[in-house]
Amino acid sequence: MQRLRLKFSRGEEVKFLSHLDLMRLWERALRRAGLFLAYSQGFTPHPRISLAAPLPVGITSQAELMDVFLSRWVSPYSFITQVRKQLPQGIDLLEAWPVGLSIPSVQSQVRFAEYKVEVEVEKGSRELELALRSLLSTKELPWHHFRDTEARYYDLRALVDDLWLIDCHDSLCALGMRLRCDASSAGRPEQVVKALGLSQHPKSIHRTKLILS
Repeated sequence: MQRLRLKFSRGEEVKFLSHLDLMRLWERALRRAGLFLAYSQGFTPHPRISLAAPLPVGITSQAELMDVFLSRWVSPYSFITQVRKQLPQGIDLLEAWPVGLSIPSVQSQVRFAEYKVEVEVEKGSRELELALRSLLSTKELPWHHFRDTEARYYDLRALVDDLWLIDCHDSLCALGMRLRCDASSAGRPEQVVKALGLSQHPKSIHRTKLILS
C-alpha cells in the first residue's frame, strides 16, 4: 500500500465543475493511467482518493491537494508522467510525493487557505488599505447569508486571518486573503469583499495556497 499526496492546479476551463464532477474526473484519469488504485471496503467499494478542501464553483487554483492510495508502489515521477496524459485541459498535476499511511487525513490537516482576489473598486488604494486595516482591527463582525433559503448567522471576523493589498491598476485591485478553512467552517472571499464595503462582485478569485497544521 502506498499513499501519494498530489498538488494540482485548476484553471479557467474547469472552474465551473462541481466537487462531485471533479472527483469523477480524477477517478477516470487515474483508472485510464493504468494505476493500481486501493479501494474502500463495504458493499460499494470506491477508489481511496480524498481532496483536502473542496473548491467553490467559479474559483481557480494553483494549490489543490489530494491524497491517492495505491495497492502497488509507483515512483512519484512515473505517477505524474502517466496521469498527466489523462487529464483534460485546465487541470495540471504539479507535484506528487509519498506520505505516511498512518498520518491524519489531508482534510483534517487544513487550517487556512490563501487567495488572490481581483475586484473593481471605486476607492483609491489608500482608502482600500484603510478599509483592510479597519476590518482586521474589528474584534467581531456579525454576518449572515442565505443558503437553500435558510439564513446562516456567524462571526465573519473569526474566519479572516489576514488581508493585504497586492496591487492596483486604475480601478482594478488585487487583494490577498488568508481565510480560515477547516472542518468546522471556511471563509468565503466574496463575503470579505462585501464586508470591506466594495459594491462589485470579484472579477476573479484564485486560491494560491492551502496551509496545513
